[in-house]
Amino acid sequence: MLSKPISIIFFLLLITSCKEKSKVEFPHPIETALKATSPEIKNVVDSINKYEVQIKFTQIQRKNGKVLFTDHDFQTDATHYFYPASSVKLPIAILALEAINKIPDVHLNTKFYIEGDTIETTVAKEITKIFAISDNNAYNRLFEFLGQDTINQALHNKGIKDVRIAHRLAVDNADDITTKPIIIYMNDSTTRIRGKHINSVIKPLQLSSIKKGIAYFDEDDLLVKEPFNFDQKNYYPIEAQHQVLERIIFPEKFKQEEQFKISAAQRDFLLQAMRSLPRENGYDATTYYDSYVKFFMFGDNQDPIPNTIDIYNKVGYAYGTLTDCAYIKDSINKIEFLLTATILVNDNKIYNDDTYEYDTIGIPFLAELGRQLYQQELQLKKQ
Repeated sequence: MLSKPISIIFFLLLITSCKEKSKVEFPHPIETALKATSPEIKNVVDSINKYEVQIKFTQIQRKNGKVLFTDHDFQTDATHYFYPASSVKLPIAILALEAINKIPDVHLNTKFYIEGDTIETTVAKEITKIFAISDNNAYNRLFEFLGQDTINQALHNKGIKDVRIAHRLAVDNADDITTKPIIIYMNDSTTRIRGKHINSVIKPLQLSSIKKGIAYFDEDDLLVKEPFNFDQKNYYPIEAQHQVLERIIFPEKFKQEEQFKISAAQRDFLLQAMRSLPRENGYDATTYYDSYVKFFMFGDNQDPIPNTIDIYNKVGYAYGTLTDCAYIKDSINKIEFLLTATILVNDNKIYNDDTYEYDTIGIPFLAELGRQLYQQELQLKKQ
């Protein structure tokens, strides 16, 4: 039996030990990554507000047949606007799959033609082009196929509230609320025509930082010395992008009404399109190198991506804003995580002048951010 004084000391030490254990906190992975001394990170962190960085990182663990998420955020704010650019192509691709399921006898490889277009195509071909090289025309065809009202209502119905898809990309009639008639080829002798549709009027966004910069070039290439107003543009914040990706990669984590209504075969096709590289879809590997539309980890070099790492993602870049939303999986080291991030690189604060620091600041930052978080996950696996 311990003497009374010794037992008291032991008790106090035990309490102290328990208190110390309760204070142990695991480091925030994003903050750890941003403390890296690499110039790709440091150049941005030293002026973090200037670059309007937002990051969401989800660690993934698998235990007893269940998938567990641990979310980490850095400056994510749905009320602080950034231009999503081509990142909006992911939900449009998914919703196009949903749409064909509602049309009798129409499938992935059913040919269709949009009035005024130059080609006949299929949903499968357009989705492949969207992810292989981020083709704008492919997005615009699927946008025309769906229409703004269908897109936004479908996303809202699935619980993805902070989103507003309003326009096409890189065309003169980008924000026309009337979608064009579509001719669907049922077989060699039968066609089905879907008439034009007038969608809801686009309402101005009421968000912080909706006006950016000090000047911009207008449609006539004239310099306008006032901030560029994004209030009629697409709105697709970090959290919404993450939610869309999660519903595709891990549909079982969500209620039926929150899931996208696509078949297992359609989902497999979509995932294959998301992870495939341009060269695997017939594009020239010199022009369209592996990381052409994969910014995290590999975006700042043109070397082949190791075949042990799959990246299911969609990037966006325009008006000086770079965004990537990705599920990254290393099959050898059993590492997987979700990462969505955006950064603004427009040093002169003039929009539409095509002078942005994509290659010198933006893409190197996103690539190094991905590498830093990957290395952290690798070290955790070794512990």
